[in-house]
Amino acid sequence: MSSEKAKLDWSNLTFGYLKTDFNIRYYYKKGKWSKGELTPDENLNLHIAAPCLHYGQECFEGMKAFETKNGKTVVFRPEENWKRLQKTSERISIPSMPKKMFVDAVKKVVAANRKFVPPYGTGASLYLRPLVIGTGARVGLGPADEYTFLIFVTPVGPYYKGGIQPVKAIIATEFDRAAPDGVGDCKVGGNYAAGLAAARFGHDRGYPVVLHLDPKEKRFIDEFSTSNFIGIKGNSYVTPKSKSILPSITNDSLSIIAKDLGMKVERRPIDVAELPEFSEIGAVGTAAVVTPVTMIHYKGKNLKFGSEKEAGPVITKLYNTLTGIQYGDIKDTHKWLVEVK
Repeated sequence: MSSEKAKLDWSNLTFGYLKTDFNIRYYYKKGKWSKGELTPDENLNLHIAAPCLHYGQECFEGMKAFETKNGKTVVFRPEENWKRLQKTSERISIPSMPKKMFVDAVKKVVAANRKFVPPYGTGASLYLRPLVIGTGARVGLGPADEYTFLIFVTPVGPYYKGGIQPVKAIIATEFDRAAPDGVGDCKVGGNYAAGLAAARFGHDRGYPVVLHLDPKEKRFIDEFSTSNFIGIKGNSYVTPKSKSILPSITNDSLSIIAKDLGMKVERRPIDVAELPEFSEIGAVGTAAVVTPVTMIHYKGKNLKFGSEKEAGPVITKLYNTLTGIQYGDIKDTHKWLVEVK
């Protein structure tokens, strides 16, 4: 396949879908997975009784591939995405898949779309969306007997406009007070549909990010609508400990980087009343990377964290170190990068 890059305005990409050449698909039937098939088809032919449509029997991952400064194409920590996908699959009765199958699928679909991997220095990346859905027809409540595993890719820019530029957030309990009876904030880890109304509520009021509190007491910080929460307090990197949030691979990577930088890492419950004690706050995830949150609106007050115009020094250092590793500017001492040849 040609190594010539696609003709795109790489430095001005948004975080959206662009058609690429191929996606890859595997099918689970009669107790085993098929071999992978690369296809240019962007559509799926689904039975109207597929459990993914009726019972939400589906799960997905998000990950990225990069072009490094020496011209290599690499994927960031794909085995961690496989581990998380298996945990989700087990929880919703989707058959497991071999690690080798998953990693091979990642490599094959990236190699097949290499011309869409953004050039080094543009700040863009190739986003991968692995997806597993229950497809075998079923009307009674229960798991499907057939499944489709696929990965599509698309070149993307920053999730929030401006990359590491600061954004404002609003706490989702503000939506609770404004929403009709019975609608309230019901966001839990990974259930993005349940958080869409609150996200729209915030966006319409000028807040690109919504911060969700725990579903029981509405007292402890859980996560942002798109990403995990981190707070900087002195020399500590603090992130919530909660069973209802998505275990972020980016957050895990940043916590390791924080330790490397000599910081103390605290994973514990964070009372919302503690917010004013943080000097910097970040929204972290595959898409968001490390986005500084410099203002949070809560109960009629605007809580501010550092400068409204630029990221704080710790968030900046974390961002630069993580992206430096991903783009090959900083040595990958933890062996997080997997090369696609």
